[in-house]
Amino acid sequence: MNEVLLGSVLAALSTGVGALPILFLKNSITHRWKDILLAFTAGIMMAAATLSLIPEALKYEGFIPLGVGLLLGVITLTLLEKSIPHIDLEHHIKGIEFDQKAMLIVAAITLHNIPEGLSVGVSYASDVAETGNLIAFAIGLQNAPEGFLVALFLINQKISRMKAFLVATLTGAVEVPMALIGFYLTSFVSTLVPYGLAFAAGAMLYIIYKELIPESHGDGHETTSTYSFIFGLLFMIFLIQIF
Repeated sequence: MNEVLLGSVLAALSTGVGALPILFLKNSITHRWKDILLAFTAGIMMAAATLSLIPEALKYEGFIPLGVGLLLGVITLTLLEKSIPHIDLEHHIKGIEFDQKAMLIVAAITLHNIPEGLSVGVSYASDVAETGNLIAFAIGLQNAPEGFLVALFLINQKISRMKAFLVATLTGAVEVPMALIGFYLTSFVSTLVPYGLAFAAGAMLYIIYKELIPESHGDGHETTSTYSFIFGLLFMIFLIQIF
């Protein structure tokens, strides 16, 4: 219990840590670097989903729970996107007032953080002790550039740096209760563990292909973004090997 709480809190706080430089950054970063950050986080999440969550789910009861859980994760994210008003972090969106923009940003990033929080909690409930720490670390690494980009996006909408930092930090807070929900559900009903792991993997894969990769290719930096994706993938594989 203490591990899942600590892991989820640290992963959630990484959003604020990533947003922290925005308080001191004088000039906005280029589109190229935004795309590089997005692609790098996509690589991290891809490795975590395919090399940790999916193999772990397969160990329990084989392909059927994996397939069912993975599709449920994809379908859930699809329905959330359609039912909850949100915007993508595209570079050209401008001119919305702070209150409306803040609500839309929080809703958009919450869509990302719900499965991320669940994946942390479910991972701590698995039989492999280090899986939870690995996934929490991966989510934390992914949250840092996400928090930075959210804060930067808000600043581009003429929002004060402090407000942008606070909003970006708060977007990660939802991961803590979601991690606890995922942990308790799979701990008390052990048969849910493979479904939960696969659900988290499916949701993460949906985010990667639907959100992160297209956004990283939106400004003509496909080649550098591709390399950044590969480096993110290799970095996470290296961490998996260490754990």
